[in-house]
Amino acid sequence: MNSEYAKYVFAEDVMKQRLDIELFNRFKAIRDEGKALSESVADRVAEAMRLWAMENGATHYTHWFIPLTGLSAGKHEAFLSGVKNDHPIYTFSGNMLIKGEGDASSLPSGGLRATFEARGYTAWDPTSPAFILGTTLYIPTAFYSYHGEALDQKTPLLRSMQAVNAAATRLLHLLGETDVKSVKATVGAEQEYFLIDRDYYSRRLDLMVTGRTLFGAKPPKGQELGDHYYSRIRTRVMAFMEDLDRTLWSLGVPSKTRHNETAPAQYEVASIFSTVNIALDHNQLVMQVIRSVARRHNFGCLLHEKPFDGVNGSGKHNNWSLATDGGENLLSPGDNPAENTRFLLFLAAVIRAVDRYGDLIRLSASSHSNDLRLGGHEAPPAIISVFLGSQISAVLDKVASSKTDEAIAIDKKAGLKLGVGQIPELFIDNTDRNRTSPFAFTGNRFEFRAVGSSENCGAAMIALNAAVAHQLGEFLAEVETLTAKGEAKEKAIFEVVKRYIKESAPIRFDGNGYSDEWKAEAKKRGLDCETSVPVIFDSYLSESSVKMFEDTGIFNKKELHSRCEVKWETYVKKIQIESRVLGDLAMNHIIPVATEYQSKLLDNVSKMAALFPEDLDKKLSAQNRLIIERIAGHTSEITLGVEKMTNERKVANKIESEREKALAYHNNVVPSMDAIRYHIDKLELIVDNEMWPLPKYRELLFVR
Repeated sequence: MNSEYAKYVFAEDVMKQRLDIELFNRFKAIRDEGKALSESVADRVAEAMRLWAMENGATHYTHWFIPLTGLSAGKHEAFLSGVKNDHPIYTFSGNMLIKGEGDASSLPSGGLRATFEARGYTAWDPTSPAFILGTTLYIPTAFYSYHGEALDQKTPLLRSMQAVNAAATRLLHLLGETDVKSVKATVGAEQEYFLIDRDYYSRRLDLMVTGRTLFGAKPPKGQELGDHYYSRIRTRVMAFMEDLDRTLWSLGVPSKTRHNETAPAQYEVASIFSTVNIALDHNQLVMQVIRSVARRHNFGCLLHEKPFDGVNGSGKHNNWSLATDGGENLLSPGDNPAENTRFLLFLAAVIRAVDRYGDLIRLSASSHSNDLRLGGHEAPPAIISVFLGSQISAVLDKVASSKTDEAIAIDKKAGLKLGVGQIPELFIDNTDRNRTSPFAFTGNRFEFRAVGSSENCGAAMIALNAAVAHQLGEFLAEVETLTAKGEAKEKAIFEVVKRYIKESAPIRFDGNGYSDEWKAEAKKRGLDCETSVPVIFDSYLSESSVKMFEDTGIFNKKELHSRCEVKWETYVKKIQIESRVLGDLAMNHIIPVATEYQSKLLDNVSKMAALFPEDLDKKLSAQNRLIIERIAGHTSEITLGVEKMTNERKVANKIESEREKALAYHNNVVPSMDAIRYHIDKLELIVDNEMWPLPKYRELLFVR
């Protein structure tokens, strides 16, 4: 593995070999300090990158970016720039490396530009290394408009990382840790997915087009026995996983964990944490590579959050923390007073940030597909709450009720003064794991479990980084205000921490997030309990959200409005496509087969009348007639339902406002689809299995 790991990555060790030491150090200093590259440095780096890429089989390069579709994109250009005397000329300059331009008119902008304004720029992100996939050199880039607005996920993500860095570093300096030069947000993403035999996958139009089954009766056995979770990995699946790991490792993606997940045919791959922008690029690669490797092994890979009704959906758990340039985790409890003070401060600020901006955290994980998953089976509920565990909760409660010079006892082992905000030693495994919490502290990090498996987790990390950066900035300002009035710094810090703990009490919940009692309690606490996804998107434009994003320099109001428009538009289009596919399958596949089976039964009734005595004929005919009537009832309801769904869609499509259109789809089209599904699922249990036109759940989930 050592020789193969990062084989296709233009990493630092490769740069050291390809660049002279002076140039390498100049580039590294410029990159780490966030300064612009000079033309001479860029040209020499670009040429070294081209030679390395071509030696490893690359013929093209692409500026790889993440537009507002959430999917990766890029225009592939050959290194070939001309021919002289029948000899190819290869060119890759510093300008070509640093900046690109493409026709971005077909990519969503949410009204930031008119359709005829096609220009979009890409800018190299030198903090995320380039890599080779196939015969193309991929260069991670940001994507922005002619007027400088962000048209992607990376640009605001990098801004959010800068905001966290600035606020956290200033706060550490206040605590006396002046040797800290920077703070980075880190994350490790766990990716869940389903593997379906490709022969069956290719026979389900709904799976191929929408990523999920739009109908399907539950199989006799699902995940009830828990016999798939962590069980023996089947030979064919293991071959796929080994191939996946090798491919990811060669691309520098630190894939570490692989196992069977809860639902049948469901699996997980998880990577070691890294800085947020690199980790998100890695996760985009995971999603891209996992599909191609699955095809090699004759699987269809499903990244949809809820591909099958009645079994566990798939998420992308984000394990988020903050780390200094010296590698110290700011959310690690530590074992000495100074570290404990720091931990308590950052913990209180993060909890307060999630409490204040819970609607944005919820929005960041919201989509039509993910809301089919949230609150079901192993997925966390949609109501954002923070789980801390009994030990840390007890500490925070004691701090909140303490005086500055009061000693508190923990577990009857020690008493200590809180004059400098000290808390007792906490061990890494200081909490149990609450699988019903969307935002859970797991010892030295927070696990944001609500993010969907098919989503780019950039939106979640942007919202979380922004909220935390803003709260850290306010913490610093409040302490400085108190010290300016003559209060001692230690006491000022303690007073602000104490107030944050009290103010964020409503968001803390350690119980069962699935219970109806919690839903009622959350509403009483004033937590965001909105269930309509189009309405949830409104949070981007609330006064507090706009101010927070503008104060941290991550979004301006125009950019926020564009993201709202894109989210509403995407929501509509996804349901629109699903309803079209459902109508097609219902009318052109299900109804004809059900009618054919009904005709066979009618023919059978006719034949029985001629063959059997009158009493037996009546009995057998009655049984068949009951089935015939049921088929007739369900096919009639499906036909009427498709007509109703189509009309609801036509009415919605005439609405000009994207928000109101999305609401119409949510309130009218989706319920029509659910009604149609109910009757198709009933027909599946009646119609002859040999005649049923599509693979059923039992084949999709259990043939591997």
